Amino acid sequence: MSRLLIATTNPGKQQEFRRLLAGLDAQLLTPDQLDLELDVDEPHDTYAENAAAKADAFARASGVVSLADDSGIEIAALDWGPGVRSARWGGGRNAERVLEALGPAPDRRARMVCAVALARPGAPDPHIEIFTGIVEGRVATEMRGAGGFGYDPIFELPSGLTTAELPEGEKDELSHRGRAVAAAVPRLRELLIDH
Repeated sequence: MSRLLIATTNPGKQQEFRRLLAGLDAQLLTPDQLDLELDVDEPHDTYAENAAAKADAFARASGVVSLADDSGIEIAALDWGPGVRSARWGGGRNAERVLEALGPAPDRRARMVCAVALARPGAPDPHIEIFTGIVEGRVATEMRGAGGFGYDPIFELPSGLTTAELPEGEKDELSHRGRAVAAAVPRLRELLIDH
């Protein structure tokens, strides 16, 4: 069976990727299963570059086809930030900090963006491909829902529900990460057959 490395140590992302990739005929691995401890810098200005850097590093270290992502929330009232800095922006209180920063601001337009990078190990350089998913919505006025992680409790879809209020399967279909993975799966199937 082909192997695919989910190149993240974030438990929430690992769970989500396992659900999103469950239909693949592949053994899904995480870095800890391969005793990999990589701390990959994410200094770039785009999600694609950060995702590519992670996928590249893990593919080189493992010799396994690797999938990594970078994602974030972009908020109109914050000049479409925090964007690629989303993971580090709130110092562990990301969603709460957004609510504090926005206060009662009437313009609550927002979008969630995800870039998924696939890296195939090989000489001299891994081959990297990028797939993107975007979901438009708005920032809720309070945290709602017990599902998901990160900004899910404050990201409100046009339906009026936050992504943290959705059942996992529905969230996976609608989310930025779900859309990026759905775009990547056909190519991923090809890569896993070839590798």
